[in-house]
Amino acid sequence: MRGLLVGRMQPVHQGHLQVVKRILEEVDEVIICIGSAQLSHTLKDPFTGGERVMMLTKALSENGIPASQYYIIPIQDIACNSVWVAHIKMLTPPFDRIYTGNPLVQRLFLEEGYQVTTPPLFYRDTFSGTEVRKRMLNGEDWESLVPNSVEEAITEIDGVERLNHLSKKEVSEK
Repeated sequence: MRGLLVGRMQPVHQGHLQVVKRILEEVDEVIICIGSAQLSHTLKDPFTGGERVMMLTKALSENGIPASQYYIIPIQDIACNSVWVAHIKMLTPPFDRIYTGNPLVQRLFLEEGYQVTTPPLFYRDTFSGTEVRKRMLNGEDWESLVPNSVEEAITEIDGVERLNHLSKKEVSEK
């Protein structure tokens, strides 16, 4: 059996890893869709689709999850919800079950007859991309919220500096 998980992963954090591990207790393989893959260089979506694929690949490897158990597929948004499930099916291997906490994604897959499961959230107030990005901007400890390999990847791409630079106001806005 194969499951599908969709997330922006901005950035990959410990909560994402726990969800993937839990899903793999129920299915043989998981397809992890990096959502909104076309977005980057904003405060909400600072990392590119490719950078998020790199982070996730390294984090899964670091945590002993064999590559034979997952597929990572960047998915660009489309502006037509009624065909979004077909868009996902076109870009992914076949799947049996959907894992998502997003009500829109749940509704779209339910209407197509899929079994939808809400994955458990692990300390969501702490393990969230929003919290990681907030801590990066405030110079607080964000590193403990992400796997070591993700911290290294963010350092490699100078991600904290990118986020800080993006948070500056234009001279005309001051």
